[in-house]
Amino acid sequence: MTKFNSNSFSFKILYKSKKTNARMGLIQTPHGKIKTPAFVPCATKGTLKSLVIEDLNQIKTQIVFVNTYHVVVSCGIEIINKAGGIHKFSNLDLPIITDSGGFQIFSLKRQAQSGKSIKYNSDSPTLVKIDDGGVKFRSHINGNEFYFTPEFSIEAQQKIGADFIVAFDQCLPAGATRKQAERSVGRTYDWANRSIKSFNDLTIEQSNNQKIFGVIQGGIHKDLRRKSAKDISSLPFWGLSIGGVAVGESKLQMRHQVKWVFDEIQDDPRPRHLLGVGDFDDISDCIAMGVDTFDCVSPTRLARMGRLYTNFQFPSFNFQKKSEIDIFQHKYKNDLRPIDKDCCCYSCVNYTRAYLHHLFKTRELTAYRLATIHNLQIMENFMKNLRGQIEAGKM
Repeated sequence: MTKFNSNSFSFKILYKSKKTNARMGLIQTPHGKIKTPAFVPCATKGTLKSLVIEDLNQIKTQIVFVNTYHVVVSCGIEIINKAGGIHKFSNLDLPIITDSGGFQIFSLKRQAQSGKSIKYNSDSPTLVKIDDGGVKFRSHINGNEFYFTPEFSIEAQQKIGADFIVAFDQCLPAGATRKQAERSVGRTYDWANRSIKSFNDLTIEQSNNQKIFGVIQGGIHKDLRRKSAKDISSLPFWGLSIGGVAVGESKLQMRHQVKWVFDEIQDDPRPRHLLGVGDFDDISDCIAMGVDTFDCVSPTRLARMGRLYTNFQFPSFNFQKKSEIDIFQHKYKNDLRPIDKDCCCYSCVNYTRAYLHHLFKTRELTAYRLATIHNLQIMENFMKNLRGQIEAGKM
């Protein structure tokens, strides 16, 4: 049994597959244990939209992901710090990870170029200005400017108080040039060192309650991916994360990027997180390569759109088979079956497709809660099944 631990945190690798590079493990945090492989739903602004902690406990959600940028520009970090941290502020009594704000380098710049989601009046719609020092953000809410540096990001995440925080990095779209990717790798490494320095300036008490992940970048370039993996894994991060994937490249390209990283860090005992990946086929394939945890907005976002996961056959799920229904379709108006006959979530036990169809068509708020509960339960079932397959030597 391999063990990597520090203070009140630990990561144990309980089982390694003999067929693939998949592994089953257990992460211990001050707010609970996480069985890996695990999926991390996105509670972007400190809430899983439409759900409360009792819902998450019933689903058996193990950990959630909070977005630092969105917290900073919405409620602000000072009130969270004053409340005693994000766990107390939002009553989320389970492990939490925050990102650094680095993904917004990519996502907000893309929004600015497309003209989407800009709510303020400005002669210049540019949301991002990048230099070696950091990134200047213009709030998508009111146009207020923020200058995110590694130091600012780490301080913000410290005040938010999540169990796990992430080093500041530069995320690029799939279409970035090699020159841009080279610059991103260099900046990400420089910002990683600055993030660690800032993190190490914590008091002992704070350090015992938070651990930090580094981020590996490199785009679609094999040598740059491997260089970033080597550079970031050489630093004393508690865990490693892979960023800059699922940003416009093909699924095959995404798998290549993950493989290149593991070619470099294969025997590293630290937890490995894949940022922004949530499709079932991607999760399964990347677990086989050695990923431990994943985060993505897909299950909850699709739920709010009325796209509900169904037709899953565990353990022999066919990824090519239709795996969701559009509850808005008229054919569900008189369908008195549960969303999925094999699902035992609160929504499937108590309600029908016809009722969900009615709720969505009339825009009743209950629709979002019931749909979100269902999609997250399916995801938890999926991850539990994959852990079982690893332990049984089938994966």
